[in-house]
Amino acid sequence: MTNSFLNDSSSKNAFIKRAILRLCISHEDSSISYFSKTLGISVPTITKLIGELIDEGFLLDEGKIGTSGGRRPSIYGLDPNAGFFVGIDIARHHFHIAVTDFKGNLLHYIEDIEFVLESNASSFREMCRMVKDHVIAVGIPWIKVLAAGVSLSGRVNPEQGYSLTYFVSDDLPLKDLFQRELNVPVSIENDSRALTYGEYMYLGKQADKDMIAINLSWGLGMGMILNGQLYYGKSGFSGEIGHFPLLDNNVMCRCGKIGCLETGASGFALHRMIVEKLKSGRRSSLSRIYKEHGDIELSEILQAVRDGDVLAIECIGEIGDTLGRGISGIINVFNPGLVIIGGRLIVGKDHLVLPIRTAVNKLSMERVASDTKIRLSTLGRKAIVLGNCLLARKKLLGI
Repeated sequence: MTNSFLNDSSSKNAFIKRAILRLCISHEDSSISYFSKTLGISVPTITKLIGELIDEGFLLDEGKIGTSGGRRPSIYGLDPNAGFFVGIDIARHHFHIAVTDFKGNLLHYIEDIEFVLESNASSFREMCRMVKDHVIAVGIPWIKVLAAGVSLSGRVNPEQGYSLTYFVSDDLPLKDLFQRELNVPVSIENDSRALTYGEYMYLGKQADKDMIAINLSWGLGMGMILNGQLYYGKSGFSGEIGHFPLLDNNVMCRCGKIGCLETGASGFALHRMIVEKLKSGRRSSLSRIYKEHGDIELSEILQAVRDGDVLAIECIGEIGDTLGRGISGIINVFNPGLVIIGGRLIVGKDHLVLPIRTAVNKLSMERVASDTKIRLSTLGRKAIVLGNCLLARKKLLGI
């Protein structure tokens, strides 16, 4: 890993430089006067450190800004070419990669790289090799990568670097294995929180400081931004909305419990519904596939939704109604300003979101629900990997 002020925890000047970079992310018109007042550091010291950051390729002098009188100050911003961040999202049978520049602009997105990750070190090493190969193939020298962010489904403890879904050894946290193989600082995160952070940062000034994002994919997860910060809970396992014991359906969840919300609102639930209805003789464009193979893939169901298949649309509407019941409870508890629905099942669009809104209007407290906007993600599948890139930058700069 490169040795610079970015990973120097002992130098006061290194700390101030990182603080300057953080302010450039959160404040567009950043002048020497602004840095000095905000950080409580003298103008000569700030001027010196900004000069060093420009020489080191992290800041740009973006010219003068107009004022009501007097000299016009120069403003400073991040140099997008200072380095790159890599985001990696690991799914059941594939992974996705994104690359952003230093300003957080998405440069490359590579989805559905086929790979079945196993819980052993050699499998992780192979995946890391593939990640580096793909990044280099799109023209990004790995030596210019400053940090990487990795997300996985299930329970992840970002501070300790462990995943309860993928376990390698007691002595080697997953984060350490990634850092060893990628040779850059690595942050590890739950995929739903990564999605939430990606959506929050993408919205910028339009973001709500109290928002929730739902990850509706094969499973069901949730991330929370409370007062502008990702909420983790005591052990880093917050957001398990999928295992809220809401339903009286006698269906066993993957967690071993019965009646979890995920058993009625997830890709897993959608697959079960479709198969049960096809078995009972319901007609669908999926009937032939099911008859030939005895099963059906989630991707085939979602394509049927896109194609307007009546059975698939009916089932995605059931998913929306059930999820809306869960969201109603969340709204009553947290009173968020915004709920974003992301994940693979948002291909259902209005067939999904209208039943969600109907359930929320019916079941949540009217005054509380009126404060909350509900909408589908505009980032789609890119949200998680973009979130990973930005979380890697956040960790590196100490945001």
